[in-house]
Amino acid sequence: MGNAEPGEVTRLLLSWSSGDKAALDRLLPIVYSELRRLAATYLRRERHDHTLQPTSLVHEAYLNLVDQKSVDCRTRGEFFAMAANVMRHILVNHAKRRQAAKRGGGHRVTFDDAAALGGSPEINILALDAALDKLSALDKRQCQVVEMRFFGGLREEDIADALGISLITVKRDWRVAKAMLLNELRGGGI
Repeated sequence: MGNAEPGEVTRLLLSWSSGDKAALDRLLPIVYSELRRLAATYLRRERHDHTLQPTSLVHEAYLNLVDQKSVDCRTRGEFFAMAANVMRHILVNHAKRRQAAKRGGGHRVTFDDAAALGGSPEINILALDAALDKLSALDKRQCQVVEMRFFGGLREEDIADALGISLITVKRDWRVAKAMLLNELRGGGI
């Protein structure tokens, strides 16, 4: 994670949350390689001919983050959770544009551990987005856990820290949310 002094990321996040837009500019070089690694991990789950590259996904996410009106982001985990959510929306919007340009089809991604549940390891990202919206209406925290793991690539420990919950709660939320989402994606509903 860049050459930052201890506490530098937290200090910059607090400044950004207090309205200092320039703090995000100073933060990006510190977290850039980690954001790019997360984007690369996520894009490996995408179809092989995807037009977005990790660098462009990170840059587009950064542009969206700069446009945030108010930010409440005080920890590294919260920042990466926010970045995961932004990346999710970028990829969903990209899939919608692609689907509109090319009738039918959709945009396929693999879902970690889906095969272990006996389901198809490929999921339509637009269907996943709709399922996440349904899940969020039922349990916002479970939806956040999925976004952070699936779209952000965060470790369970980082998610627990970002959400201020125990590791066992993150594991339980992930397991329950994953099962509910797979059921929804198979047409069984949430």
